[in-house]
Amino acid sequence: MLAVDVSPWLRPDAVTSPDRLFCHVYGRSGRSSDQLVPGWPYSFVAALETGRTSWTALLDAVRLGPADDAAEITATQLREVVTRIIDTGHWKTGDPDILIVTDAGYDAPRLAYLLADLPVELVGRLRSDRVLARDAGPAPPPRRGPPPPARRPLHPGQARHLAHLREHHRHRHHPLRQSDRRAGMGPPPPPPHPP
Repeated sequence: MLAVDVSPWLRPDAVTSPDRLFCHVYGRSGRSSDQLVPGWPYSFVAALETGRTSWTALLDAVRLGPADDAAEITATQLREVVTRIIDTGHWKTGDPDILIVTDAGYDAPRLAYLLADLPVELVGRLRSDRVLARDAGPAPPPRRGPPPPARRPLHPGQARHLAHLREHHRHRHHPLRQSDRRAGMGPPPPPPHPP
């Protein structure tokens, strides 16, 4: 399994360094404290461990320039890494495809198109501005016969368990929403638990 991501090497003091870009840095106290800091963005490809560990092996790093197309650079970088994996015998014909994981910052459909001739399977979060739509085609013919069966009814013990979970988690809030509540947005805090 391979993962690809871009990470900046921040160099705010290197005024004379060539090809510096303004890199987005997330703030610690919400979106209002995000910053743009001069530096160089690097595209990294790492091999991820398949077990329950967080071990990674950095396989490649490429510095992105101001005029570079991130999708084409990433596709070229991944093509070189996958070719090296195949050439060294770590992947052979008949093995499962190499899984590549990307974040929402990448154009996953375009990367999949650019890597279509390789034995890879691309998994990526789609950006929020992407829409996957196609022509619905002709309407299906009307159904004949009885309607399909409904969902299987829950066992009484399962129904009680689900009701308990629903009640137990009603007052829990996602940790990212805690700051929204302080700003006067979002639901009010839950009532205190009885002692």
